[in-house]
Parts: sequence; C-alpha cells; structure tokens
Amino acid sequence: MGLLPKTLPVTAGQILLRNFLNIGFIWSDEALRLLVLWVAVAGAVAASRGDRHINIPIFDRFLPGPWGTLKDVVIHGFTAAICGVVAWHGALYVWSSQEFGDLLLGGVPAWILQLVLPVGFGLICYRYALFTARGLSVLLRGRTAA
Repeated sequence: MGLLPKTLPVTAGQILLRNFLNIGFIWSDEALRLLVLWVAVAGAVAASRGDRHINIPIFDRFLPGPWGTLKDVVIHGFTAAICGVVAWHGALYVWSSQEFGDLLLGGVPAWILQLVLPVGFGLICYRYALFTARGLSVLLRGRTAA
C-alpha cells in the first residue's frame, strides 16, 4: 500500500499525457516495470523469511503429526528446487544482458537492475532449503514439528 501513492502520480500522469496530448515521459514505463519487479521480488523474499508465502493448507487437517511434517518437507523441497531453477535462469538472463551491453533508463547497464532476479530467488531457494533440512531433521529424530 505504501508504494501505490508514490507511483500513482507518475502512472496517472503518463496515461493522461499519452491519451490527451500524445506525449509522455520516455523513462516512466521502464521505471515502473522495474519498480514492480523489485517490489515483487523483495516481497517474496520477505514472505519467505517466515514461510509466509501464499498457500492452500488443504492437507493440514488430514495429515497430523509426522505426515504433516513429511508434507512440509516435500513442499519446501519442491519450492527450493523451483526457486533454484528460476535463480539459475535469472543468472543466465543477467549474464546475457551484460554480455550484449543492454541499457535501461537512458544509460544504466541493465544487468545491474536485473540482478534482483537471481539474488532474490537464490535467497528464497536458500531459505526453503533450510526449511527442508529442518523438517528432515525433525522427521529423522521422530518428533513432530512445533
């Protein structure tokens, strides 16, 4: 909610200028796309800190005790694997962007602004790998997760 009031004047201004005067800010579309990307990845990283991502706890009632922990291990492992793949391909994307010398916002090397993808998804992968390891440890010790 805090970001919306700050970007609303730029977004609304851009729409008004384009539709009524056939002009606009050259940098605003690119800047807003980057801002959305950075905010979305930062929010995902923050949500992963406490395993607070969007989920549908459909099996929580039906899988008590160690079965629930096993379910968590599978879900966390799958999440870590997917985020690892996204981080890897994000790194390849950043590498190719750096290799081709792409520029954003009128002269900023694109790869610097795109680093949020591999770094953010790498952090999420790391956190969910830790959740997986913690769940496996609980399973191997024969206790249920608290």
